[in-house]
Amino acid sequence: MCNFNSPKEITGAFALMDSLVKHGVSYIFGYPGGAILPIYDELFRWEQDQKIKHILCRHEQGAIHAADGYARSTGKAGVCFATSGPGATNLVTGIATAQMDSVPIVIITGQVSRPFIGTDAFQEVDIFGITLPIVKHSYVVRDPKLMSEIVAEAFYIAKNGRPGPVLIDIPKDVGLEVFDYYPFNLDSINLPGFPSSNLYFKSNLSKFNLILNLLSQSFQPLLYIGGGAIISDSSEVIKNLVSKFLIPVTTTLMGKGIFDETHQLSLGMLGMHGTAYANFAVSECDLLIALGVRFDDRVTGKLDEFACNAKVIHIDIDPAELGKNRVPEVAIVGDIKHTLYHFIDYCDSQKNVTFNSNQTSAWRDKIRLWKNQYPLLIPRNINFLSAQEILSSISELYPSAYFTTDVGQHQMWAAQFLNILPRHWMSSSGLGTMGYGLPAAIGVQIANINSLVICVSGDASFQMNLQELGTISQYNLPVKIIVINNKWQGMVRQWQQAFYGERYSHSSMDKGAPNLLKLAQSFGILGLELEFRKDLKRVLKSLVNYKGPVLLNCKVKEDANCYPMVAPGKSNSQMIGIEKSNGMNLNKSVM
Repeated sequence: MCNFNSPKEITGAFALMDSLVKHGVSYIFGYPGGAILPIYDELFRWEQDQKIKHILCRHEQGAIHAADGYARSTGKAGVCFATSGPGATNLVTGIATAQMDSVPIVIITGQVSRPFIGTDAFQEVDIFGITLPIVKHSYVVRDPKLMSEIVAEAFYIAKNGRPGPVLIDIPKDVGLEVFDYYPFNLDSINLPGFPSSNLYFKSNLSKFNLILNLLSQSFQPLLYIGGGAIISDSSEVIKNLVSKFLIPVTTTLMGKGIFDETHQLSLGMLGMHGTAYANFAVSECDLLIALGVRFDDRVTGKLDEFACNAKVIHIDIDPAELGKNRVPEVAIVGDIKHTLYHFIDYCDSQKNVTFNSNQTSAWRDKIRLWKNQYPLLIPRNINFLSAQEILSSISELYPSAYFTTDVGQHQMWAAQFLNILPRHWMSSSGLGTMGYGLPAAIGVQIANINSLVICVSGDASFQMNLQELGTISQYNLPVKIIVINNKWQGMVRQWQQAFYGERYSHSSMDKGAPNLLKLAQSFGILGLELEFRKDLKRVLKSLVNYKGPVLLNCKVKEDANCYPMVAPGKSNSQMIGIEKSNGMNLNKSVM
């Protein structure tokens, strides 16, 4: 890292690299090209000095998903590089993925030189304009003297308040221009009105009294927790809240890992493919405490019937989410962790309002009954291996693993059957991006190099970004890839079966499918295959015990469906595919 007591003549590219290192950036995920070459040339020198490391992905979409995985698993801002034109536009899906799921990423794109902007020069694209709806903020650096300040602001904006992606577009000649460099003082960032991550208003004290009163009047309360709680690292304070008030907990897909799903008060995930007992609970609760959630349609089902008997308390750092889909009785703008800590302190200081957990005991008994009657079922058939059994087994064997997923049936089964730790679950939830899981696993493994990282994919999703096997191979990353292979776009096939008269229009992936074992071997990666139940535990242990990367092709039943399922336009209590078990346990066999 370079520190200057007096100005020094350097280039815009140097100012960029110096600024990134000053912000603690250890890894950049990217792919070079013409307009960004001055930056890559400068990067070469910084890598030689071991100040920073670049991970060469095989596609720009892979690079931004890798930066995304890095960010989700660490809480730090991910960084990715791409050149102008197609390099920049290849980032768009990854930017939208990060924006929908509130992931902090700083994106650096090359641009044609300033005199050529607006002339339709070779590989010129207005990436600033293209990405305006899907970034938290964006810049075009027209003066290298502003580089250091812009980078500082970009990291601040990406991380503070509700996190999100920030784009910095740098014309080629800005990277080459020499100027007198004054490094920006990071403590001098001043963005009036911009919220910080620990946003908390003293005016919330009056609202705390309302919350406590609502709790004291509630007989059937429910905590509904989303990605905002993960972002604010609220696991410990939520555990304290649950312990204090004995409130059952359900989470969104983004909220997985915030609360131990083996806990007796955990209901798992709610929504379209949530547990039956979570959906019954949200349909019958009288008080819904929503923490860091946005009342997404995949959670609510038919919105006007979602928790229709409940009063709602909604806490979120983004004021735009409060009242957007559901008007709450109490709304608080604030960081989840800080707000809950203040609320618990407030409760402890109040002697005139008490909460009697006995008044909710009948509610907890009802939930226990639902959990016994409507468990998640693991099909066990001597002739077929089920995705549910594979995922349940891997979760049981390796509970501390990091998991990434792609999108589809396997994603929902993973959400149902994997019990994971906070920040150990990386999945494209809002945008539903197929091809996310494999490159995201690269970022997670880079960030947690000595940890077990497992990518759960489907045979259709896997083919979206399979070129990133090259990145895994180049850096010998010990990522374990589990492909749930049913030869279909599984969720598309399920919808076509249920709602489109079994007209399977272009959802079969059988013809033209790659030989996954040979594909893995062509990249120098160990390929394994699993087809029979008797081999399950042995193969899973071989998968994890192997020191390098492994691709496991799991041949599962082609027509298996993911249940429970809330059909479009139906309320959460109107699920299809649930089966009353009369007390049978989670491991009920379906022959």
